[in-house]
Amino acid sequence: MIGTAPYARRRLIVGGLAILVVMTAAWAAWTSEREDTTRPAGTGGLRVQVHLPPADQTAFVRRERITGNLSPKSVVASPTGLVTAQNMMYTHTISVFTPDGKLKDTVDDSVDLSLFGIDGHPGTSRGAPVEAAFTHDGRHVYVSNYSMYGKNFGPEGLDTCNPASAPDKSFLYRIDTTTLKIDQVIPVGAVPKYVAVTPDDSTVLVTNWCSWTMSVVDVKTARLVATIPIGGAYPRGIAIAPDSKTAFVAVMGSQRIAKVDLASKEVSAFAHTGNGPRHIVISPDGKYLYVTNNSSGTVSKVDAVDGHVLATVSTGRQPRSMAISSDGLAVYVVNYESSTVSKLRTSDLRQIAKTATDYHPIGIAYEPTTGSIWVACYGGSIMVFDDNKRSTS
Repeated sequence: MIGTAPYARRRLIVGGLAILVVMTAAWAAWTSEREDTTRPAGTGGLRVQVHLPPADQTAFVRRERITGNLSPKSVVASPTGLVTAQNMMYTHTISVFTPDGKLKDTVDDSVDLSLFGIDGHPGTSRGAPVEAAFTHDGRHVYVSNYSMYGKNFGPEGLDTCNPASAPDKSFLYRIDTTTLKIDQVIPVGAVPKYVAVTPDDSTVLVTNWCSWTMSVVDVKTARLVATIPIGGAYPRGIAIAPDSKTAFVAVMGSQRIAKVDLASKEVSAFAHTGNGPRHIVISPDGKYLYVTNNSSGTVSKVDAVDGHVLATVSTGRQPRSMAISSDGLAVYVVNYESSTVSKLRTSDLRQIAKTATDYHPIGIAYEPTTGSIWVACYGGSIMVFDDNKRSTS
């Protein structure tokens, strides 16, 4: 008995070490495809660190369908997991969700403009939330308003317009993501659509559909500091270079992508991608642009240095909004008239997944804390797809 005790202890130790090794390997495998943080997602202004499989190797799977008091024109996701849906003039709200699809709050678009130093519109005014963009620290979200409604505002904006016939100028809201209250209201142009925040969080850019301009807002002072004529009808999508010095604008009434030097405010023709370029995303390294060409039914990949179109593929009828994975390996496109969403591999634009959505998908966002895709459908729903596990095929 005495002689066998050390042997038994050695077996126990070896067995325990083996179990520890197995458990460690299992934990490493699990965390390689899960969130690597102790901070709950969707709770504030610090970026949530995640580790997900390469997005061009994951399976695109429907998770849920969200309904309620929704009429979403767009959907955007923050670095910390909050997701907002902008409900235009149909419900006059911004719906705020947590990454698991639960409604966190509903932000009403009513404001008293006099409290923000804006005269001429006494009483309560209402907006029409159309697009939005989070700051990169996740602390604020800027929301464009298609039109304003209230005392001394004219008729609402139109989809067909020009600077001479443009309706009243509108406003950009800033919402604090902790309080979920509107804390700034900033004048911009007529029928503002797309919103983008520079990577250094110093500037907000807004394309004005009917003014044919881009507004430049200084974040620190909350003031409009420049209005840049884009030189063509219906500027919409914006992508910004990682160094925050250059913006690329989709001019939807043309075939053209414009390049804007944000220091000099100089605008130049950069690329011709197809009819009706609507939305642009840029790769994380800043080397490539991806553009939806609404009228052509295509998506183009463009060299972000010289504007050369590297590839163009068909995805469906009227591709509208687009999102890019955090690792830049996949882009996701909603095809409005086809009622589908396409997933493309960015290396060659090969379509690696396509699935049906509710009627008229119009907005899309990549939620980075879970690797999920949120699709806003104009009929009044949001569809959520998981894209965070390796494909077995």
